[in-house]
Amino acid sequence: MPNVGIVIVSHSAKIAEGTADMVHQMVGNSVPVAYTGGNADGGLGTDVGAIINAIDRAWSDAGVVVLVDLGGAETNSEMAIEMLDADRRSKVLLCDAPLVEGSIIAAAEASGGAPIDQVKSMAEEMHRQ
Repeated sequence: MPNVGIVIVSHSAKIAEGTADMVHQMVGNSVPVAYTGGNADGGLGTDVGAIINAIDRAWSDAGVVVLVDLGGAETNSEMAIEMLDADRRSKVLLCDAPLVEGSIIAAAEASGGAPIDQVKSMAEEMHRQ
């Protein structure tokens, strides 16, 4: 069975890319990871279409966990998930965890073959400690 995919959404392109780089250094290529950050003009922000594209790039039949940095990224990620086909929408979960730490924890769980609910809950649990 494939590993759960991870999507990183930040208002900053550099933060999104740097977080994805940290994840790759921690777990290698065993987990599909995609990221998006910034708006179309290169400034701070997020873009629904870019989030959908990132979900497509990180797609796994095991599902995809989306991690975000700020409220606007969460809102746009929710909109992106709602725009997916029903069969995919049910396999994409928004994770309430810090972007960098949560992405690393989620990817570590996913690299061990954990199911999507466990990937999400472990990242969120570490946030509450």
